[in-house]
Amino acid sequence: MLCTIYRSSKKAETYLFVNNRGDFSSVPDALMSVFGTPTLVTVINLAQKDKLALADINLVREKLEDQGYYLQLPPPQENLLDQHKADMKKN
Repeated sequence: MLCTIYRSSKKAETYLFVNNRGDFSSVPDALMSVFGTPTLVTVINLAQKDKLALADINLVREKLEDQGYYLQLPPPQENLLDQHKADMKKN
């Protein structure tokens, strides 16, 4: 299963996986307007992969089959102040 990965021009660390290179027909217009101009990152064969760096490969495969795309959002930002406060309570 080949898929093409694009990086968002508007949202940092946001990636869009689609089944066919340049085919965004299955992606909702509202999502495309927020995503911005897609920048090609790579084409990968998911059949030859066991895992992906920041996404659950089984979920990616499922979404590509069901809806024709998968949107990878950036990981949540760590709140260092809250973490520091929690560490201070422990001590």
